[in-house]
Amino acid sequence: MAHQYSYGATLKNNITETSSVDFLLASDARFRKPTNEERKDILIRFGLPKTFSRAFDLALLPTADSVNITNTPISEITLIELKTTQKKLINNPDGFFFGATENEFNLADKLGEQYRFCFLSLHPESRSYAMLTSEELKPKIKTKRLQYQINL
Repeated sequence: MAHQYSYGATLKNNITETSSVDFLLASDARFRKPTNEERKDILIRFGLPKTFSRAFDLALLPTADSVNITNTPISEITLIELKTTQKKLINNPDGFFFGATENEFNLADKLGEQYRFCFLSLHPESRSYAMLTSEELKPKIKTKRLQYQINL
């Protein structure tokens, strides 16, 4: 049975995620939040299975003038996976604590430069974001542990 805390935590996380998307969309007009149809189109054009459909949150297009995701050459699209915190981070992403799925890392490794983890601090004194490829991220990781998510 779900506890009141888990429900409250989920609502808080959803609000934080919405705030992070809004912040990035307002910060740089090259960011786009793909629709479900655009997600499908991206996966098809990258030659990827549907299992990667939730392994990214945004698309970064080459210019703010890019009309839409579907008309942008796939070689010019970078997929963005958001990791958000309310923590004050003076040297973002240093000090960031986050969870990531194996699927996200697999997609990051598969796409290389066309996939970025975006570390976003929403703290009022350190509002910022930093984007790293998997190869840039790996040497920064201090500790990494597995956590099983189990449904019964």
